[in-house]
Amino acid sequence: MHEMSIAESVLGIVEETARREGFSRVAEVRLEIGRLAAVEVEALRFCFDAVVRGSLAEGAALAIEETPGTAWCFGCNDTVSVDSRGEPCPRCGGARLQVSGGTDMRVKDLVGS
Repeated sequence: MHEMSIAESVLGIVEETARREGFSRVAEVRLEIGRLAAVEVEALRFCFDAVVRGSLAEGAALAIEETPGTAWCFGCNDTVSVDSRGEPCPRCGGARLQVSGGTDMRVKDLVGS
C-alpha cells in the first residue's frame, strides 16, 4: 500500500511547514490529488490518521480536493477530461490519448495555530 508512504511524506511536509510558519498545532491539512494520480483517497485518509498520531498534526482534518484528469486526443486534436487511464475519448471515441493532467498530488495549504 503506497498510501502509507504518501501519508508519511505528507506528514514530513506538514511538520517542516508548521515549524517554518511557527504553528504549535495543525488543525487542517488540504491536499490536491489528481484523479489519475493512482492514489486511493480513503486508504490515504486511514494512513494519514495513523501517521499523525503523536505529531503536531494529530487530530487535524484532512481536506482533499480531487482535480480532474485530462488527456490530449490525437483524433480530436484537443484536450479532453478523462476519469481513468485507458478510457476512450469522450468526444470522438478514439483510443489514442496522451495523459496531460490530473496525475499530481500536492499539499495545498495548512491551517494552524
